[in-house]
Amino acid sequence: MPQAGHEPARHARAAGLRARIAARGRALGLGLAAACLLLLGVVAGRMGLEPPITQRDIDAAVAHSLDTRRPVSPAVAAWEAIRPSIVRLRAFGANAKTDDEDPEEGNVGTGVVIVDNGTILTNLHVVAGAERISAEFADGHVSDAVVVALDPKQDLAVVRARSIPDDLKPATMRSTADLAVGDQVVAAGFPFDIGPSVSSGVVSGLRREFRSPEGQRLLTNLIQFDAAANPGNSGGPLVDIEGQVVGIVTAIMNPTEQRVFVGIGFAVPIENAATAAGMPPF
Repeated sequence: MPQAGHEPARHARAAGLRARIAARGRALGLGLAAACLLLLGVVAGRMGLEPPITQRDIDAAVAHSLDTRRPVSPAVAAWEAIRPSIVRLRAFGANAKTDDEDPEEGNVGTGVVIVDNGTILTNLHVVAGAERISAEFADGHVSDAVVVALDPKQDLAVVRARSIPDDLKPATMRSTADLAVGDQVVAAGFPFDIGPSVSSGVVSGLRREFRSPEGQRLLTNLIQFDAAANPGNSGGPLVDIEGQVVGIVTAIMNPTEQRVFVGIGFAVPIENAATAAGMPPF
C-alpha cells in the first residue's frame, strides 16, 4: 500500500522528466531548422554562381549542333557505299595501241565490281566489237580486261580485269522483289566520260519494255527510273539508298535523235544481270 508521503516526490520527478524531454525536443527542432537553412543557403549560393539558361543560350546550342552534325542525305550515303566498286571502262578498236599512245578510242562506259577477283558487270553495247578493254578502278588502278560472258538478250556482258587493286571491294546486290515505285535510287557512272558522277531520283515504273533505236533488240522486265543518265552511264549500277545494286543502267528513252536524258532511264534488274554472270545474286 503506497504511503501518502511519497506522492509529492513522484510528481516532482515526473515534472522534471517532462521538462527535460521538452528541452530536447526544442533543441532537435532548432537543429533541423538550422540544417534546412544551411541547405537552402548552399543552393542559393550555387544558383548565384551559375546564371539561369536563357533562350539565347538554347538557340546557340542548337545552331552549334546543326553546324557540327550536318545530316547526311540518302544520296550521299548511297554514293559512299557504291563508289569503291565503280569502274570506268574504255573499249578500243582494232588499231588501238597497248601503250595508249594516241589510241583509237571506242565506247566509254561504266562497270560495277561484283566479285573481288576483278569480275565486272556492264552492258554488252559498251564492249561489243572491242579489240581491247581497259578498266580503271576507283583508286586509279588501270588494267586490261577480257570478256568472260555475254547475254545479248539482256544487253549484258561480264568482263574480268587481268590485274586488280589491293582490297578491291565488290558491290552489294539486293533483290528487286520488294522494289516499289517511288523508292529512291541513285545512278553512278561516267556520263560523257565525266566522273565518276552520281545522280539521284526515284523508281518510276517496273516491268517496262524498251526497244533500241535501231530496232535490233527488245529489252523486257526493266526498271524505269528518273535519275539522270547519259551516254557513258551504260553498264553502271542503279542502287538503293543504302548503296545496294538493284539494276544495271542500260538505256535512256528520248524521242529525238540526240540520245540525251529527258527523264526516262531503264535498268536491267540485278537478278537478270547476275544470272548473266553465271552466279546467284544473293
